[in-house]
Amino acid sequence: MKNLKIAIQKSGRLNEKSVQLLKNCGLDFENYKSSLITTVNNFNLEILFLRDDDIPGYVAQGIADLGIVGENVIDESQEKVTYLERLGFGRCTLKIGIPKDSDIQQLQDLQGKAIATTYPNILQEFLAEHNLSAEIQQISGSVEIAPGLGLSDAICDIVSTGGTLKSNGLKPFADVRRSEAILIGREGLTENPILCELLQRVRSVLRAKETKYVVLNVEKSNLPKITSLLPGVKSPTVVPLAEEGWVAVHTVIPEDDFWDKINKLKAAGAQGIVVMPIEKIIL
Repeated sequence: MKNLKIAIQKSGRLNEKSVQLLKNCGLDFENYKSSLITTVNNFNLEILFLRDDDIPGYVAQGIADLGIVGENVIDESQEKVTYLERLGFGRCTLKIGIPKDSDIQQLQDLQGKAIATTYPNILQEFLAEHNLSAEIQQISGSVEIAPGLGLSDAICDIVSTGGTLKSNGLKPFADVRRSEAILIGREGLTENPILCELLQRVRSVLRAKETKYVVLNVEKSNLPKITSLLPGVKSPTVVPLAEEGWVAVHTVIPEDDFWDKINKLKAAGAQGIVVMPIEKIIL
């Protein structure tokens, strides 16, 4: 069967987590830091290591079948690709930043201003949505220095922590678009059996990341209260203990609901709670 090709970032903020995701899917590959392409030893897949800006185009043109890239890069490229899965990492926000002493107070104050950005297409859409017209200064590289050099009144750029804005005398003003890493595919690929297998692996890893495996002990008299709190993947597993009248309950708890559930379990009589990470969940 012909190998599929997946393009990921060669270096940058998405590289490490993209590689780790593929490794967690059981894919065996080496030498990814010293080459532009590598073959997966145990799966019909080749990995291309590219600049992130090039990935949507490579996928749209069919040079690569799949890609892992930031949503902001996809939107800016305006290439026609298929969204296959949101991956939950590389989260950031495209923001408009202004000098700390700027007289810009509300969105309408951007009317007629100069805004420096490496994302002119996304910025233009944002301005149009708010019936604004501004002078878009397209800059490659660090845009944070543009207001200090007198090139613009504001900037539009990716912000993760806000530290770069602050160090350049800027402050966040408005959110333009949120972004995270996306698994994309070329159009017409969705029925490919290799893709179906890869998607199953990716989704099992993502589901596992969002949950914890929990084992707890409880008296049988309190079991109904405990099981009502724990749906599990389908339902909790209940195992008798050597001590008469006690059982062990095995289940999974969503990460975003974890501490609330734990407190309710303790209040319902749970003891000896053991929490473990999950590697994969296959439904």
